[in-house]
Amino acid sequence: MNKKQLWIVILGFAFFSGVCIIAGLGKILNLVFPIAAFGIGIFLYYRSPILYIGFTWWMWFLTPLVRRLADYRSGFTDPSPILLAPYLITLASLITLLKYFPKVYNKQGFPFILSLLGVVYGFFVGLIYRHPLTVGIALLEWLIPITFGFHVFFNWSIYPDFRKKFEQTFVWGVIVMGVYGIVQYMIAPEWDRYWLLSTEMASAGMPEPMGIRVWSTMNSPGSFAIVMMSGLLLLFASRGNLYFFAALPGYLSFLLSSVRAAWGGWFMGLITLAIFVKSSVQIRMIVIIITMLLLILPFATVEPFSPIISERLETFSDIENDGSAQARQETYENLLGEAISNLFGTGIGSPKYDSGILAMLFSLGWIGTIFYMGGMIMLLYSFLTAGYQSDTFLYVIRAILLGIISQVVLGAVMLGVGGMILWGFLGLGLASQEYKRRIENQGVSL
Repeated sequence: MNKKQLWIVILGFAFFSGVCIIAGLGKILNLVFPIAAFGIGIFLYYRSPILYIGFTWWMWFLTPLVRRLADYRSGFTDPSPILLAPYLITLASLITLLKYFPKVYNKQGFPFILSLLGVVYGFFVGLIYRHPLTVGIALLEWLIPITFGFHVFFNWSIYPDFRKKFEQTFVWGVIVMGVYGIVQYMIAPEWDRYWLLSTEMASAGMPEPMGIRVWSTMNSPGSFAIVMMSGLLLLFASRGNLYFFAALPGYLSFLLSSVRAAWGGWFMGLITLAIFVKSSVQIRMIVIIITMLLLILPFATVEPFSPIISERLETFSDIENDGSAQARQETYENLLGEAISNLFGTGIGSPKYDSGILAMLFSLGWIGTIFYMGGMIMLLYSFLTAGYQSDTFLYVIRAILLGIISQVVLGAVMLGVGGMILWGFLGLGLASQEYKRRIENQGVSL
């Protein structure tokens, strides 16, 4: 089957979903969407590995919006089966691990197994304390980012194609999600207002124009900000004119999300990127940043954007009186001692915590956390300490990884879409190392 036919399958899926939304058949779409998405994911996994990567990312970006549109015409559904679609699509990457499991016992692949063992431990402990369905859904959150990262790494032989697809998808993602984020802030579409009222998510703002903390096509301001942080950093390695189309909506919607942790992660990534790239790239970055400021400042400093942006920026200088900062501090004061003394943990599927550290210690205990973090640290060390041969794209990957890791104290960034970005880009960075090593061993110049 050629590429044109594969696109017909994808567009047919999108057309069917659109018809169900317009016709008010959201209840039907609740069932069909995740099943069809999973089937297409498996189909693309075997037929087109590159298209599978792009389709997977777009499903992570857009599925929450599909859920809101379906619910708006057909009634709020919670929990929504539609939201399982990106998890089920990514689950196809587990095939790579199962298929090549005997080959992973080497220096490069074994750390993935260590992290998976930590998750499996948390799964079995969770079955002791809570319902199997709850634990099963939590397993997807913890498991599939790791299997996706392994899938990307193990397909090192097509690293150049994976790299191009990652870059292309995230740049276009910044444009699409950035534009929708601004529209969401300005007019507050009815389906977004309906969802916000139904979920009673006070942290996402008020269901009215210029009252929303932007979450765009995603499911929360936090998840949207992590994606945008990564995409905006990736723009520094992009080539062509798309950067200028992406920068304005991307940065403006990023600021309108009001997620300080992601702002800090972007800044940390930017600093590490600027320090280590070669001088010619530093000059290009300066030009890009100046251009960005010229584009963004006129919008960010005037109505209707300035109030929400300036108000959030001011909290950096008054953390002691900031409600969310105080709440996090109280959470650590109340729970950190218990978490540290929790040897065995209570298993995955435990209550959500605004802290990756607490989430790991409570869900995996020290036993599972040592395996999970041990594998991740080994992989991070392997990538972060490698020579990048002046490859700006790899420096950007490092910036993205450090930007996400810096937020672990403030959120469970290793789960869901944050985990996908963390493990996905880590797998891509490791794939680049393996690709270059194999090519060099063959005596072929890149």
